[in-house]
Amino acid sequence: MPTIDRDGVNIYYEVHGSGPPVLLTHGYSSTSGMWQGQIAALSKYYTLVLWDMRGHGQSGYPEDTSAYSEALTVGDMAALLDAVGADKAIVGGLSLGGYMSLAFYRAHPERVRALLIIDTGPGFKKDNAREVWNKRALDTGDRFEREGLDVLKSGSRERSTVTHRNASGLARAARGMLTQRDARVIESLPDIKVPSLIVVGADDTPFLAASDYMAAKIPGAQKVVIPAAGHAVNIDQPQAFIDAVLPFLDSLDAKTAQKATS
Repeated sequence: MPTIDRDGVNIYYEVHGSGPPVLLTHGYSSTSGMWQGQIAALSKYYTLVLWDMRGHGQSGYPEDTSAYSEALTVGDMAALLDAVGADKAIVGGLSLGGYMSLAFYRAHPERVRALLIIDTGPGFKKDNAREVWNKRALDTGDRFEREGLDVLKSGSRERSTVTHRNASGLARAARGMLTQRDARVIESLPDIKVPSLIVVGADDTPFLAASDYMAAKIPGAQKVVIPAAGHAVNIDQPQAFIDAVLPFLDSLDAKTAQKATS
């Protein structure tokens, strides 16, 4: 079971296949297990790096809430790329994982070859909207403290089918990673200079407008809406998801080859 040590917090990861590296990050209260249906298709052509965020799955569950933050998560992602010897990678994720991928690009644009943003919101420009989101995140943390992992049974499919050691890490991650402090990520969208694919389930109503917004603000971004899929789009419609993602990834290699011969 490979892990990296981040100041005493073990971060679990898996590597599948070979080729250009792809780092995928799961959503809040899910784990790397949510990508099981994509391993076979993606690892044929790519080095697929999957991992569990701190407080989730097989990673460490630090007891100090200050050990959970956007900055530390971005640092974990950079350390994972270092661990697998990748200077640059295609970086993507679902929901909180997609938001952290945008935050990673903002911090380390030189390490991102392309972005894959799935059922994700980019944050909030207005303080009052962010406060509403943060209250919901804090309430989620409180609910995990009260009810434990039973909370997941009512979650969407990327949450209800995964395993965590306990609920305390998820409670702290809600408070430290799911909450947002500022508008820096959403305001950085027009500065993104890498190919970007936005994927959203047609039934994921809360994230449809956010996906439209990102497609409009990220220069040259492509967007795919997958029918009959909710928030766990890659689980609800695994083949349609692969059919959307693989051509985008393959086009990156085609552009690289074109540059090499021109």
